Amino acid sequence: MFTDSHCHLVFPELMSQLPQIRTAMAEARVTRALCICTTMEEFESVHNLATSFDNFWATVGVHPDNEASDEAGKELREPTFDDLVQRAGLPRVVGIGETGLDYFRLGDRTVADMEWQRERFRTHIRAAQAVKKPLVIHTRASSADTIAILKEEGETEGHLGAKSAGGVFHCFTETAEVARAALDLGFYISLSGILTFKSAQDLRDVAAFVPMDRLLIETDSPYLAPMPHRGKTNNPSYVPFVAKKIAEIKGLETEEVGRITSSNFDNLFQGVLV
Repeated sequence: MFTDSHCHLVFPELMSQLPQIRTAMAEARVTRALCICTTMEEFESVHNLATSFDNFWATVGVHPDNEASDEAGKELREPTFDDLVQRAGLPRVVGIGETGLDYFRLGDRTVADMEWQRERFRTHIRAAQAVKKPLVIHTRASSADTIAILKEEGETEGHLGAKSAGGVFHCFTETAEVARAALDLGFYISLSGILTFKSAQDLRDVAAFVPMDRLLIETDSPYLAPMPHRGKTNNPSYVPFVAKKIAEIKGLETEEVGRITSSNFDNLFQGVLV
């Protein structure tokens, strides 16, 4: 009935509770979840979830916030084109990401200093083009560059084009103008529990604008639990609350939103959900 298109089940606060979460998912009629990779180091764990359970799938990618070394000073592996392509060919890996740009925490740096993020993003786009699997896009305080790079890579001679790879702008919090640009490039828009927050009227206006056949729903677990669970650890069983809010906005039944967004998930990942 409901599909969580973006969650981080390998994060410790969820992995330790996996049996209980799977029971809660079944009770909430959340029949599927896409487990998102954020570092090369965690890919094996993400992929193991997808191959261990018939209603989980996986992606491969490195989150734009993850720099060459983590907070503890441990070196993190920078993904190459070949890294992404090879892992994208494994069973039950259906997308490339989470990737994109994030300028929210610049600190004393400038946008010009974030060229490493832009190059990493281009590597992910080219891998998605090569394997013909969708991109999972993260963009925060960086939407102009995100859209520009997708367009540039789509026009680069010798590449298939970003539009041909397709994908989703996950946990969307941008303006209607950014949504329109993403839709024009052939991308879907995924909405999270933020939609239910009292302060999120602008996002609800965007949700009203986006056509139902281009919407997905997600939890982004363990973050951003929807009302009435805000402040708690999020998990995929809460994704129907996002569907309920969309139903209120669109004048539909919650179950119908679940059916449509699950069908949209199938359409986006068509041919790779095996």
